[in-house]
Amino acid sequence: MKFIILAVGNKMPEWVEAGFAEYTMRMSHEITIELLKIRPEKRSKSKKIEQLLCAESARILAVLPPKCRTVVMDEHGRQWSTAKLADSISGWMRNGGDTAFIIGGADGLDTGIKNSADEVLALSALTLPHGLVRVMLAEQLYRAVSLIKRHPYHRK
Repeated sequence: MKFIILAVGNKMPEWVEAGFAEYTMRMSHEITIELLKIRPEKRSKSKKIEQLLCAESARILAVLPPKCRTVVMDEHGRQWSTAKLADSISGWMRNGGDTAFIIGGADGLDTGIKNSADEVLALSALTLPHGLVRVMLAEQLYRAVSLIKRHPYHRK
């Protein structure tokens, strides 16, 4: 199984890159995490936010693997516990196929992307910088898989 993280934003601080790499390196060999960086649309006074999001949406859809499960990360999404995430991942593993997690840029995501997703999840009700979301998502995926594998990383 593969987790694909499609993240709008291509210039992240070194601590984001290092944190993300740490958790992807720890992941079980049966499950990989691949990061696909989506170039954000250039902001200008002549472009409306809807236009920016539409352009970013087209870039996301262009690299989104066909027939994969999609999970949008959004502060207004449902908040799952780590145990619920682990249960969902277990089901996804049984059903096969890859799962793509989509992280928006500074202005969020186009509503079409959100509406077409299989799940809309929130790591927090707080607004988080998208670089930090990459690291937190990678850690939670590692933690959930550790829970599935009965590895002692996760403690209740």
